[in-house]
Amino acid sequence: MVLHSSTVLTAVNFTWKKLQDTCFMETGRAYMSSMLEKGGGTFKGIKLLLCENPLPPIDEAIAAAQAEVPQSNYYTEPFSEPLLQSIADSIGIPRRLVHINAGSELILRQLFDRLGQRVHLLTPTYPLFPEIAKCYTETRLLPENDFAFDLADLEIPDGTTLAVIVNPNNPNGGTFDMAPMPNLLDRYPDTRFLVDEAFIGLAGQSVAHLVPKYPNLLVTRTLSKAHSLAGFRVGYAILPEALADDLNTHNDAYPLSRPSQAAALATLQHEDKILERGIRLHAWTEQLAAELRALGVRTYPTKTYFFLADFTPHDAIELAAGLQKQGVFIKPLGNPTLGSGFMRVTTALPEGNARFVQALRELL
Repeated sequence: MVLHSSTVLTAVNFTWKKLQDTCFMETGRAYMSSMLEKGGGTFKGIKLLLCENPLPPIDEAIAAAQAEVPQSNYYTEPFSEPLLQSIADSIGIPRRLVHINAGSELILRQLFDRLGQRVHLLTPTYPLFPEIAKCYTETRLLPENDFAFDLADLEIPDGTTLAVIVNPNNPNGGTFDMAPMPNLLDRYPDTRFLVDEAFIGLAGQSVAHLVPKYPNLLVTRTLSKAHSLAGFRVGYAILPEALADDLNTHNDAYPLSRPSQAAALATLQHEDKILERGIRLHAWTEQLAAELRALGVRTYPTKTYFFLADFTPHDAIELAAGLQKQGVFIKPLGNPTLGSGFMRVTTALPEGNARFVQALRELL
């Protein structure tokens, strides 16, 4: 088993040496669970599997990408320099602290490869993290608390090399009050804190601007979610100087294609449109959650375009299989601690949501 610190913060002695034999089995299970997160690229129905934004890229991004296609026989500027500078300027940090790569998953794997010997997670969390952690402990977020948690109460086991906070959290879509973050960074100076802000374009308080002040703070982001650029594969990190230099000097000199870089630059120049779209997505999400509750399904609060739903007494695996036959691709959460009824539900476009709810009516 994997030792965990509960949200009631009972005293637990964390002995990493004793965890070594169990970590291999746990990461193997996590790998199999994470594989459920992949796929769906060729599915022609309603895809709710990967937390993809149902809205296409903004018009400016599409136009910018199309304009670069005829120039694709040429590389971009080394290390996507214009995008590096744009990101740094938008956050108000030195350009040297930014690292860009082809999607944030690649960056996360690089960081865990360097720092993931002893990881602490707030679970449930993004399935990639248990998969790529060499060994991990957890603080469990409880459904009876709507998966809310006060970071001021977070206790990090001795010897932890990397503590991970996902804000907004995936898979439930809730946010953390990040005010306790500076105190955590000061209390645990030998632990690196990774704040994954994959969905920060939708909600939540960013801590990216704090990176220059704290050598143990790392922030990762992606343009796949709020910005609708999943197919362009653009991710970035804001890191302490030494770590940013390490990743940048060991990176491909041309991490992005010309269309990807152009789409990213154009999108970041129109954050007002991204914010407006995020409000619209959240409204669709709240409406979808209300329709599920009318069917007797329990749903949990969210600030994003996805949420957790508990379909108990129905089995989520059976429901997902039935939905797929009706053209809806979704996956069970696969978290044995929470139970077999949980699924993460992502909003589709309104007409897709209507089809999804109708399919559920026939199965529940």
